[in-house]
Amino acid sequence: MKPDTVVFDLGNVLIGWDPRNLYRKLFADEAAMEAFLAEICTHDWNIQQDAGRPIREAETELIARFPDQADRIRAYYGRFMEMLSGPIAGTVTLLEALHAKGTPLYALTNWSAETFALTRPNFPFLELFRDIVVSGEIGLVKPDPAIFRHLLQVVGRPAPACFFIDDNAANIASARALGFSAHHFASPAALHRDLENLGFL
Repeated sequence: MKPDTVVFDLGNVLIGWDPRNLYRKLFADEAAMEAFLAEICTHDWNIQQDAGRPIREAETELIARFPDQADRIRAYYGRFMEMLSGPIAGTVTLLEALHAKGTPLYALTNWSAETFALTRPNFPFLELFRDIVVSGEIGLVKPDPAIFRHLLQVVGRPAPACFFIDDNAANIASARALGFSAHHFASPAALHRDLENLGFL
């Protein structure tokens, strides 16, 4: 089956995100910043909020363990918008081109429901999607196959009809195992070529 529907990841595909954008303002030493992100406000800690854990609960638990880092821990979500570097222009252009051709567009993102609600109004192009599945709203995160099955229920199409775009290799592997056509995002130019080859553009 040739795919006729496109599903975008958001973070680092359409919207630049990196905690270092914020924490370089809070640390004078790069190594100390990297240690903080590797040992305290870790990827695994953040993914729990992406899976639906309330931010206040997450902060309270972590501050109890690292009380001397309380201000920096609170900054992770309190200054979340400073982690975002803005739209990835080349990918947004592709999204707009697909929308202009009438392509069914959806998004699937690992994102805290609380911070996504704050973020969404700042990026009008998100309104081009027919629906956005946000992990924090449904309590499932990529690469769990269950979130892809949930997506298919929302889209109403079988996996082979969907072309999935994500910057995370594990998420791509999970989607492909379920039958999705998929693109491991590295640049707008490479994505453009794939979209052309599939007849979307």
